[in-house]
Amino acid sequence: MRCAALIGLLVFAATSAAAQPPPPVRQVLVLQSLDRGNLILDHFSGNFRVDLEQRAGGPVNFVQVVVGPTGFVGAPERAVVDFIRSTFADRPKPDLIVTVAGPAAVFARRHRRRLFPETPLLFASVDDRYLQDAPLGENETAVAVHADFPGVVDDILQVLPETRQVFMVIGSGFVGKFWRRPLEEQFSRFGDRLTFIWSDDLSFPEILRRCSNLPAHSAIFYITVGTDAAGAAYADERVIADLHDQANAPLFSAHSVYLGSGIVGGRLMSIDELGRRTADAAQLILNGASPSDLRAAPQLRGRPIYDWRELQRWGIAESRLPPGSLVRYRGPSLWSEYKVPVLSAAGALLIQALLIIGLLLERRARRRAEIDSRRNLALAADTSRREAVSALSGSISHELSQPLSAMILNAEALQMMLLANRATPETSGEVLSDIHASGILATGIIERHRTMLRSRRLQKKQVDLQSVVKDMLALVAHDMRARQIAVTVKLLPSACLVSGDPVLLQQVFVNLVMNAMDAMADDPPERRHITISSEVGRGDVEVAVRDTGPGLPSELVGRLFTPFVTTKPQGLGVGLAISRSIMEAHDGSIRASNHPDGGAAFTVTLRLCEASG
Repeated sequence: MRCAALIGLLVFAATSAAAQPPPPVRQVLVLQSLDRGNLILDHFSGNFRVDLEQRAGGPVNFVQVVVGPTGFVGAPERAVVDFIRSTFADRPKPDLIVTVAGPAAVFARRHRRRLFPETPLLFASVDDRYLQDAPLGENETAVAVHADFPGVVDDILQVLPETRQVFMVIGSGFVGKFWRRPLEEQFSRFGDRLTFIWSDDLSFPEILRRCSNLPAHSAIFYITVGTDAAGAAYADERVIADLHDQANAPLFSAHSVYLGSGIVGGRLMSIDELGRRTADAAQLILNGASPSDLRAAPQLRGRPIYDWRELQRWGIAESRLPPGSLVRYRGPSLWSEYKVPVLSAAGALLIQALLIIGLLLERRARRRAEIDSRRNLALAADTSRREAVSALSGSISHELSQPLSAMILNAEALQMMLLANRATPETSGEVLSDIHASGILATGIIERHRTMLRSRRLQKKQVDLQSVVKDMLALVAHDMRARQIAVTVKLLPSACLVSGDPVLLQQVFVNLVMNAMDAMADDPPERRHITISSEVGRGDVEVAVRDTGPGLPSELVGRLFTPFVTTKPQGLGVGLAISRSIMEAHDGSIRASNHPDGGAAFTVTLRLCEASG
C-alpha cells in the first residue's frame, strides 16, 4: 500500500509538472550599427547576449539586424524597416529593442513609429553627447558611454613624456567621418606640444607604410579603420596585428578589447563591464520595469591597465605608470612558474643551512669542550699525582735513607782503612763499587718520583704493563708497611707489552692501590690485605687490584667514575674519573665491582701489542 501511494504521488507530481506551461520566450530585437569586423561592437554584442541569457531566467530569442551604413548597402531605410517588421510577422512582437552604437540609435529614433512604438527602447554603447542633443523619451533608456579620447593622449604623455607626434589611425568610413572634426576640436589643447597626423585619406597599405617609418618620439592612436580611402574594408583584428608587426612606434587605443593584441594600455573603457550593465538594464525592463525609471550614468574609462610585453618592447619603465596601474601578461618567471618547487627548494636549503650551521656550532662547542676537558684533565692529573707523591713522602724518605746510609758507612769505612794504611786496591775498589751502586739506587728513586711530579702529555710507547705494576709497588711499599697492609702479587712470568704512557699508567695503579689502602683503614691489621693479579685473554691483558675492605656502596657502584663522586669523607672524587679518562686515552677500560669473598675489586683492561701475542 505504501509503495503504491508513493508511486501515485510521483506520477501526480510528474503530471502536474508536465501540465505547467513552459516559460515564455522573450523576444529581443538588436539593431546593430556596423557589420562584423568592428572588434568593439562585436565583443559588446556577444557579451551582452550571453549576460542577458544568464540573467533572464528563461529562453531569449535574439533577432539582430545591421541597420547602419554597412548593413543593407544601397537599400532605402524604409525597405530595412519593412524587412524588420516582416521578420516578426509570424512571431510575437519584440519585448525589447536594443540599439548598438550611434548609427543604430539614429535609425531607431527616425523610424520609431513604425518600429513597434509600444516596445521599450534601450540605447546601448551610444555617445552621451548624442543623448544631450536628443533627450530620452518616456519608453526609452540608455547605457551610454563617454568617449574621452583626449584622456588617451594624456595617458600617452604620462608614459612617454617626450612624444612629439601622434599618428591617428581612423579610417575613411562612417566612423572616421563622424570623429575627425570633434577630435580635432578636443585635441586643440595639445597644439603647443603635439602634432596629429590623420589617416582618413590613406589606404591601409599606405597607413602601414607610414607607421613603419614614423620619426622618433612618435605614438600611434588606433580608433578603427573599417573602410580605408581606397574603399576596402578591414577587420580590426587584422589591422591591429599588421600595425603591431610593422609599426616603429608604440600603439595605443581607448578600449579594453585591444589589450593583449598589441596596444600598450592606459585608462581603457571596459567593454565587458559595458555589456554587463546593458544586460542588467535589459533584464529589469523584461521583468516589467519602466525604462523612464532607469537612468544609468555613462560608462567611463576604467583603471589604468598595461601590457607588460609592450612595456618591455618600448622600454617603458613601470615607475612611469599612473598609481594603482595593473600590469598584465608578465613573462613567465622562475617564481611565477615554479612557485611551489622554488619555495620547497628554498625551504630545504634553509633547513640544510640551519642544520649545517647548527652542526658547525655543535662541533665548535664540542671541540672547545674537549680542549677544556683535556686541559682540566691534565690539571687534575697533575694535582692527583702531586697528592699521591705527597702521600708517599714517607716512602721517599725511607727509600732514600737506605742507599744514603750505605754510602755514608762505606765512605767512613774507606776513610778508616786509609788512615790505618790497611786499604788495598781490591778493598778500596769494592767499597767504591758499593758507594757507586748506592748512588745509582738513590738517583733512580729520585728520578722515579720526579717523573711522577712532572706535567706531561700522553706519550705512547711499547711498555711492559707488569713492569709498570712493579715500579708502582716500589713507590707505595713504604706506605704499605707503615699501614701494616699485606700485599699478594700474582703477576704472569712473561712480559705483557702494551702501547701506552708508563707514567700515566703508573698513576692509575697508584690511585687504585691508595684507594684500597684507604678503604681498609678502619679494619684490624690482620685483615688488611691487597691482591694484585694479571691475566691474559684474547688480545688483551687484565690487571686486578682487590682489597678486603667493606666493599662499594650499592648506590655508588654505577657512579664511581663520575667526577666528584667519592666514598672518602675528605676525598675530592676526581681520582677515579681521571683514571677512567687515562684508560680511554689508551683505548682501554676500567671497571669496579664487589668481590664475592668481600671487598672491592678494580680491573684495568688494555689491548696487547702484537709483539706480546
